[in-house]
Amino acid sequence: MTTTTDAAVVAAVDLGATSGRVMLGHVGRAGISLRPVARFPNGPIRLNEDGHPSLHWNIVELYRSVLAGLTVAAAEEPGLASIGVDSWAVDYALLRQGRMLQLPYHYRDARTLPAVDLTHGVAGPAELYAANGLQFLPFNTLYQLTADVTAGSLDQADRMLLVPDLLNYWLTGVAVAERTNASTTGLLNVRTREWDEPLIDRLGFDRRIFPPLIHAGTRIGSLLPGVTDEIGARASIDVTAIGSHDTASAVVAVPALTEDFAYISCGTWGLVGVELEAPVLSEAGRAANFTNEGGVDGRVRYLHNVMGLWLLSESIRTWEHAGETIVLADLLRAAGEVTAPVAVFDADDERFLAPGDLPARIRDYCREHDLRIPRSNAELVRSILDSLADAFARGVEQASLLSGKNVRVVHLVGGGSQNRLLCQLTADRLGLPVLAGPVEATAIGNVLVQARAQGLVTGSLEELRALVARSFVPERYTPARTLVNR
Repeated sequence: MTTTTDAAVVAAVDLGATSGRVMLGHVGRAGISLRPVARFPNGPIRLNEDGHPSLHWNIVELYRSVLAGLTVAAAEEPGLASIGVDSWAVDYALLRQGRMLQLPYHYRDARTLPAVDLTHGVAGPAELYAANGLQFLPFNTLYQLTADVTAGSLDQADRMLLVPDLLNYWLTGVAVAERTNASTTGLLNVRTREWDEPLIDRLGFDRRIFPPLIHAGTRIGSLLPGVTDEIGARASIDVTAIGSHDTASAVVAVPALTEDFAYISCGTWGLVGVELEAPVLSEAGRAANFTNEGGVDGRVRYLHNVMGLWLLSESIRTWEHAGETIVLADLLRAAGEVTAPVAVFDADDERFLAPGDLPARIRDYCREHDLRIPRSNAELVRSILDSLADAFARGVEQASLLSGKNVRVVHLVGGGSQNRLLCQLTADRLGLPVLAGPVEATAIGNVLVQARAQGLVTGSLEELRALVARSFVPERYTPARTLVNR
């Protein structure tokens, strides 16, 4: 049974692919509460490399924003017990003697495309799936590292740190890799959850660049004195490893009270799946592009990546770049009022991965597949939401079929849980209830793992989720109609 001490406070640094935030999490007998102290944008920057544009993360500016947020957190809560950092997956920085060699590449950069064939020439897709259990995504870390080998970038590197591990290193001086995020690299053995050294050797990577692995809930270290001074903390603060892949933290905070649930962690990406005790490595799972990623407490996140609300946000960016004024609430209201049938397209089509004019690409897709072409912004948004709901429903159904897990309810967490139309469309297409929220599931999961590591709360994941359910009551969407023959 979950027990709690008197209320104590930890700080969650939650970094997404479009924005970041620092949240104060209060955990005590009354439950969990969150208070944002900083929000900041996070977007890629284009750099000129030998006359070709490349896409990178401005990780130094992101770290500056994190420190500014922690400065506010330390001022508001002088007794801050711990800090935990989560982020998106797969991207990393290369270091030599503790110094970063270049800004991390953005996973949407096109450099990995030739590296896929080079990698598969050494280890084919079926062999890789048997070793790492990961779905094929052209930007998985092992393909990015192959691109680095080709470019000669690994020649000078003596360490590779994934984004949250890099920030933890800058905060504490300790270089480690937390397993939930390391599991997305393609270089962790799916059964042992250790670095797959034979695969690393075959792909031509130096074993020494990979840091020691740790579990979520491990104390990494204390803030360096310079960081403590920088944020104005009265004393040094622990930094704790949490489920540093943001989806791993989000799944911790799914407010499920029974085991028969699937989850959709919906933001820039839509991660659709179930939680298991052991990986599923069937050929059917590989063909369906399902992945076995590490979860907190050794669980397996058996899921499929869907393009997510990137389709909407990048479309809005395109319209605004063309001079249109977009009010999201008005746009979603207009999409909900569309009564004519709209195109349901494949949200996973690779043409939608790169930044650019997504409305034009969606219309091109519809034209090529003899689908109704959206005539207005509202119709295009409705088409996006219907297509996402369809992809989410197929993902849940496939996860249930491939894993053998009976699903009776779907929890939709993250920013997408605020999109009422998307939640209702998903319930309609599944014919199952959808429980939406909490919005800040990733930060909540981050806070809970820190709190448990600090002894502020105890219990299993199921007991932690019951605490979430008492603190954040989800909104229920009942299927209004069941859509079949998709």
